Amino acid sequence: MNSAPNKIETITLFAEDLERSKLFYQDVFSLPVLFEDQDSAVFKFENMLINLLKIPAARDLIQPGVVASPGAGSRFQLTIPVDDVDAACDQLKARGVELLNGPMNRAWGVRTASFADPGGHIWEIAQPLPRSEG
Repeated sequence: MNSAPNKIETITLFAEDLERSKLFYQDVFSLPVLFEDQDSAVFKFENMLINLLKIPAARDLIQPGVVASPGAGSRFQLTIPVDDVDAACDQLKARGVELLNGPMNRAWGVRTASFADPGGHIWEIAQPLPRSEG
Protein backbone atom coordinates (compact mmCIF):
# COMPACT_ATOMS: atom_id res chain seq x y z
CA MET A 1 0.00 0.00 0.00
CA ASN A 2 1.29 3.44 -0.95
CA SER A 3 1.15 5.75 2.08
CA ALA A 4 2.11 8.94 0.19
CA PRO A 5 -0.87 11.22 -0.47
CA ASN A 6 -1.59 11.66 -4.16
CA LYS A 7 -4.90 13.54 -4.28
CA ILE A 8 -7.34 15.62 -2.28
CA GLU A 9 -10.86 14.28 -2.45
CA THR A 10 -12.84 16.52 -0.08
CA ILE A 11 -12.45 19.98 1.37
CA THR A 12 -14.66 20.79 4.36
CA LEU A 13 -15.61 24.43 4.81
CA PHE A 14 -17.15 25.55 8.09
CA ALA A 15 -20.41 27.49 7.79
CA GLU A 16 -22.17 29.70 10.33
CA ASP A 17 -25.35 29.66 8.22
CA LEU A 18 -25.57 26.34 6.39
CA GLU A 19 -28.76 27.17 4.49
CA ARG A 20 -27.39 30.50 3.20
CA SER A 21 -24.12 28.85 2.20
CA LYS A 22 -25.94 25.97 0.50
CA LEU A 23 -28.06 28.38 -1.55
CA PHE A 24 -24.93 30.33 -2.52
CA TYR A 25 -23.23 27.19 -3.90
CA GLN A 26 -26.38 26.10 -5.72
CA ASP A 27 -26.84 29.52 -7.31
CA VAL A 28 -23.27 30.69 -7.96
CA PHE A 29 -21.81 27.36 -9.11
CA SER A 30 -25.07 25.87 -10.49
CA LEU A 31 -24.41 22.65 -8.57
CA PRO A 32 -26.95 20.27 -7.09
CA VAL A 33 -26.56 19.05 -3.52
CA LEU A 34 -24.92 15.61 -3.64
CA PHE A 35 -25.60 14.78 0.02
CA GLU A 36 -27.31 16.66 2.82
CA ASP A 37 -28.12 16.13 6.47
CA GLN A 38 -28.86 18.41 9.44
CA ASP A 39 -25.20 19.43 9.76
CA SER A 40 -23.83 19.46 6.23
CA ALA A 41 -24.35 19.87 2.50
CA VAL A 42 -21.95 18.36 -0.03
CA PHE A 43 -21.34 19.58 -3.58
CA LYS A 44 -19.38 17.72 -6.25
CA PHE A 45 -17.07 19.67 -8.49
CA GLU A 46 -15.49 17.70 -11.35
CA ASN A 47 -12.75 16.15 -9.25
CA MET A 48 -13.46 17.22 -5.67
CA LEU A 49 -16.16 17.39 -3.05
CA ILE A 50 -16.88 20.54 -1.07
CA ASN A 51 -18.50 19.74 2.27
CA LEU A 52 -20.22 22.66 4.00
CA LEU A 53 -20.35 21.88 7.72
CA LYS A 54 -22.21 23.71 10.49
CA ILE A 55 -19.95 25.26 13.13
CA PRO A 56 -21.04 23.03 16.07
CA ALA A 57 -20.30 19.91 14.01
CA ALA A 58 -17.01 21.45 12.87
CA ARG A 59 -15.98 21.98 16.49
CA ASP A 60 -16.66 18.31 17.22
CA LEU A 61 -14.74 17.29 14.10
CA ILE A 62 -11.51 19.15 14.81
CA GLN A 63 -11.23 19.31 18.60
CA PRO A 64 -8.99 20.06 20.34
CA GLY A 65 -8.44 22.39 17.38
CA VAL A 66 -10.46 25.62 17.33
CA VAL A 67 -12.82 26.88 14.63
CA ALA A 68 -11.78 30.43 13.74
CA SER A 69 -14.37 33.15 13.28
CA PRO A 70 -14.94 34.51 9.76
CA GLY A 71 -13.43 37.82 10.86
CA ALA A 72 -10.12 36.19 11.80
CA GLY A 73 -8.90 36.45 8.20
CA SER A 74 -8.31 34.05 5.34
CA ARG A 75 -5.56 31.47 5.28
CA PHE A 76 -6.30 29.88 1.89
CA GLN A 77 -8.19 30.35 -1.35
CA LEU A 78 -9.71 27.88 -3.74
CA THR A 79 -9.05 28.45 -7.45
CA ILE A 80 -11.30 27.46 -10.35
CA PRO A 81 -9.94 27.59 -13.91
CA VAL A 82 -12.21 29.35 -16.42
CA ASP A 83 -11.92 30.13 -20.12
CA ASP A 84 -12.86 33.81 -19.74
CA VAL A 85 -12.47 35.57 -16.38
CA ASP A 86 -14.31 38.70 -17.55
CA ALA A 87 -17.36 36.72 -18.70
CA ALA A 88 -17.31 34.70 -15.48
CA CYS A 89 -17.19 37.95 -13.47
CA ASP A 90 -20.22 39.23 -15.37
CA GLN A 91 -22.07 36.01 -14.47
CA LEU A 92 -21.05 36.29 -10.82
CA LYS A 93 -22.21 39.92 -10.63
CA ALA A 94 -25.52 38.96 -12.27
CA ARG A 95 -25.98 36.43 -9.44
CA GLY A 96 -25.37 39.12 -6.83
CA VAL A 97 -21.79 38.16 -6.01
CA GLU A 98 -19.53 41.04 -4.98
CA LEU A 99 -15.95 40.69 -6.21
CA LEU A 100 -13.13 41.22 -3.73
CA ASN A 101 -10.73 42.07 -6.55
CA GLY A 102 -10.23 41.80 -10.29
CA PRO A 103 -10.44 41.02 -12.97
CA MET A 104 -6.72 41.73 -13.16
CA ASN A 105 -3.67 40.40 -14.95
CA ARG A 106 -1.11 38.89 -12.60
CA ALA A 107 2.66 38.98 -13.12
CA TRP A 108 2.77 35.17 -13.28
CA GLY A 109 0.70 35.12 -16.49
CA VAL A 110 -2.83 34.59 -15.19
CA ARG A 111 -5.93 36.80 -15.22
CA THR A 112 -7.83 36.47 -11.93
CA ALA A 113 -10.72 37.70 -9.83
CA SER A 114 -11.69 36.75 -6.28
CA PHE A 115 -14.90 36.59 -4.24
CA ALA A 116 -16.03 35.17 -0.90
CA ASP A 117 -18.80 32.75 -0.02
CA PRO A 118 -21.16 33.54 2.90
CA GLY A 119 -18.74 31.90 5.36
CA GLY A 120 -15.87 34.14 4.21
CA HIS A 121 -14.05 31.41 2.23
CA ILE A 122 -12.16 32.97 -0.66
CA TRP A 123 -12.66 31.68 -4.21
CA GLU A 124 -10.61 32.75 -7.21
CA ILE A 125 -11.38 32.32 -10.88
CA ALA A 126 -8.33 32.19 -13.12
CA GLN A 127 -7.54 32.19 -16.83
CA PRO A 128 -4.08 31.73 -18.33
CA LEU A 129 -2.95 34.75 -20.34
CA PRO A 130 -1.49 34.28 -23.81
CA ARG A 131 2.27 33.87 -23.64
CA SER A 132 4.21 36.60 -25.34
CA GLU A 133 7.00 35.53 -27.67
CA GLY A 134 10.21 37.22 -26.87
